[in-house]
Amino acid sequence: MKKHLFLPFMISLLFVSCEDIEIDFFQYSPKQAKLKEHEKNLTARNLEKILQQSAEDTIRLILMGDTQRFYDEADDFVKAANSIEEIDFVVHLGDISDFGMAQEFRWMHDIMKNLKVPYLTVIGNHDMLASGRTAYQQMYGAFNYAFVYGETKFIFLDTNGREYGFNGKVPDIDWLQSQLVPAGEWKQAVVISHVKPFSGDFDDNLSLPYHQALVNSKMVDLSLHGHDHDWGTTYGPDSLITYQVTTTMKKRAFSYLKIWNRGYRIERRFY
Repeated sequence: MKKHLFLPFMISLLFVSCEDIEIDFFQYSPKQAKLKEHEKNLTARNLEKILQQSAEDTIRLILMGDTQRFYDEADDFVKAANSIEEIDFVVHLGDISDFGMAQEFRWMHDIMKNLKVPYLTVIGNHDMLASGRTAYQQMYGAFNYAFVYGETKFIFLDTNGREYGFNGKVPDIDWLQSQLVPAGEWKQAVVISHVKPFSGDFDDNLSLPYHQALVNSKMVDLSLHGHDHDWGTTYGPDSLITYQVTTTMKKRAFSYLKIWNRGYRIERRFY
């Protein structure tokens, strides 16, 4: 800054109130998370909204993922999603951020909060970079969670094995099995995570136990994922479970999913 401009600049600062300065003026690091109250615990907040809705025999979801730095595409996605009638909620299949920076989560939520229906997330491998794990927990909540909506149980879990050095603990198979124990209030389960099993970033020693947990429960037909940046469908070694991958936001596309009693239909949609 030129010397003759510096003094007026400093004098002007003297007349800025503390209330004005609070607008992240001293947030010099993009890793810092100065979340406002309405930006915290979003999973719990959105679950409360979802569970206040009345689930019909057919549940309608939008599946999207890998938003990363595709903010314009995400903004247009929200407009496209809002034009679809009778959506129960939106599922973000991970990689909300690209570098795991807190500000990235805030930028994306500033877009996603304009959805006319609640949205839920699962943590992606990019979301675990830098301070991403802390930022995700503060903004959204637990990495693993589950709830029942109508007659369907939705199970969200962390499958980013590479980010834990393939330590044999992620995904948490014991927790997954406990969530799949049949109960009277639900008749089927859908499992949701970022990385699908039998792929390079999933702990190879846990791919078969994960698959077997789903098969043995006799409650799961469908497992939903992102990460691959393209659509894809695989079925596991015995073809008993469908592993459905949704494409990246970069391609300006998403999946539209209808679920009913032990049945489903997935459509690929562009916007």
